Amino acid sequence: MTGGPKVTVAGAGALGLCSALALVDAGCAVTLCDPLTQGRASAVAAGMLAPVFEAALEPETAAAFDLLIAARDLWPGIEARAGVALDRSGAMAVGDAGWLGGIGAALGRLGVKAIDLPAVTIQALAPGLAETIDHGLLVREDWRLEPRPALIALRKACDAAGVGWRQAAVEEVGDADWLVIATGAAEGLERLAPELAALTPIKGQILRYMDIRGAGVSVRGEGVYAAPAPDGLAIGATMEAGRRDTSPDAKAIQPLLEAATRLFPGLGQATFGLAAGVRAATSDGLPMAGFSAAPKVILATGARRNGWLLAPLVARVVAACVTGGEAGPYARRFDPRRFKDAP
Repeated sequence: MTGGPKVTVAGAGALGLCSALALVDAGCAVTLCDPLTQGRASAVAAGMLAPVFEAALEPETAAAFDLLIAARDLWPGIEARAGVALDRSGAMAVGDAGWLGGIGAALGRLGVKAIDLPAVTIQALAPGLAETIDHGLLVREDWRLEPRPALIALRKACDAAGVGWRQAAVEEVGDADWLVIATGAAEGLERLAPELAALTPIKGQILRYMDIRGAGVSVRGEGVYAAPAPDGLAIGATMEAGRRDTSPDAKAIQPLLEAATRLFPGLGQATFGLAAGVRAATSDGLPMAGFSAAPKVILATGARRNGWLLAPLVARVVAACVTGGEAGPYARRFDPRRFKDAP
């Protein structure tokens, strides 16, 4: 039985599970709490560990490229510790010449050298791509994992390490030395941590084509990505700011369907399933990881669509807050109190 700090972790998604594992490995007595058996938004995801294309496709994210790379580089440790399988085959950008040229320029600014691929190679890597696409850029720095198996592996690692489990929502700090809030966009916890009021919910919908299975590189196109997987091709994703519902919305997914069929014409006749999750985002796109202004509360939330990518780095900061250890060079950029003036 550990004599370390007693910690409750609220939320069993990627951020909560990685934080719980880091805490128990640091000698803490950890209880993980979630009313569901699997993380909500973390399960409804494509599992991208994609620092390069996240930074290349969103100019505001480019400034965090060093941080994203550092987070990705922690994943092999999680792979060894918890048995989470990583797909290192890479990711490929395809599209018209103008858009692809812009991506190439962005990669150059990041210092990333892409592999220039001819049509025959991109068709082999992503069967079914439109025949008009004759050029692609491949990067090996972007990886991927399968979210649901990863959640199961992390949960098993936590169980084996002695993390307790309560299938319930957290309503107070209780008798814990620390409460770690890793509940994403869950409502009602602002009274425990005022910084949560600065979060914006973002609904994301992903299409899953169950009859199209396999492995290979992920594909990035203009306004769309495609991730091949054993349980079906994932096409994503919408980003619907301000929405907390997880009900299907045919109108919202229409632009995604159109972008997907431009890349893969055969999808126009294929059937698909639809899943939705709600993520939490901060105004600067980086998560909150660190001490709340409220006593005995630590936050691990607000990673927008990079929850899986950032989870090990957030977990390192959380464990350092509890144990007084080294938080690393990125903790300051994650500090929840940077939003103290937000309404």
